[in-house]
Amino acid sequence: MSVLVTGCAGFIGSNVCRMLLEQGQTVEGVDNLNDAYDPRIKRWRLDKLTATPNFRFNNLDISDHAALKPLFETGDPAGEPAFTGVINLGARAGVRPSVEDPWIYYEANTLGTLNLLELCREFGVKKFVLSSTSSVYGDDTPRPFNEDADTSRPLSPYAASKKAAEALVYTYHHLHGIDATVLRYFTVYGPAGRPDMSIFIFVRAIAEGETIQLTGGGKQERDYTYVDDVARGTVAALKPMGYEVINLGNDSPVTVGDTIRMIEHCLEKKAIIEHVPMHPADVQATWADVGRARQLLDWRPEVSVEEGIRRCVDWYRDNREWAKEIR
Repeated sequence: MSVLVTGCAGFIGSNVCRMLLEQGQTVEGVDNLNDAYDPRIKRWRLDKLTATPNFRFNNLDISDHAALKPLFETGDPAGEPAFTGVINLGARAGVRPSVEDPWIYYEANTLGTLNLLELCREFGVKKFVLSSTSSVYGDDTPRPFNEDADTSRPLSPYAASKKAAEALVYTYHHLHGIDATVLRYFTVYGPAGRPDMSIFIFVRAIAEGETIQLTGGGKQERDYTYVDDVARGTVAALKPMGYEVINLGNDSPVTVGDTIRMIEHCLEKKAIIEHVPMHPADVQATWADVGRARQLLDWRPEVSVEEGIRRCVDWYRDNREWAKEIR
């Protein structure tokens, strides 16, 4: 028996797979290697996994129910399901692009989640972990964001699609007894991170002498959370808990302007900045209340933003020959 991890070539997904494999688990990975961002970095992550025993890769799209079904049909003839649990990290991420093409976000994030839940129901998989986002809290929620806060006013189709996926997870827990955990991630960053996220963009731009388009004067606050911390919390969420929604954040917001200054310090190079207006889908600040994660998962963030940014810069320097071409 194994754990099914969707989005296995993604930033968080590849690190979750790595941690599961280090624990001796068998991992069935699913990813469609789409071009939402440069697939070269996805293949770099995937190459690290495919060289590891007990990992199998399937190039599949979670919005295609028929393509996924054979994976679940490989259970034990005695009736044991194929997987001890499903971790659904396969998603279209990104606030601003979802405004331009909301349909593809609903196919991946909402329909994809529904397909996986239906297959868990049909084939008796009892544990389901969903990756969600701090974006569901919108811009009117008191900080720090608590899991019980109102999430009925998402500001982007991305956030709305994740909120819809959360609702489906609860429904399947209620109707079919699936043990389900929803994890709300807060601005995850780290080495080999998503090239459409701010820290990767800033590191590359400063290193290469390119201009950073900075919105809101750099005063927005983000609860940057290091990827190893997030992956560790995600693996811990495989434990039986009934139904829970849990924040995974750093509980220590940093302004975007201060983030740029940290990267400048690590690179010993000044940023070239062009100030532009805020995007209407962006939130002003994020800040996670992580009390529930401490209580239920015995989890707390361990990597400071200063240390995490240093590791990002070191990774970029080590891989600059090809990473500088990624957009």
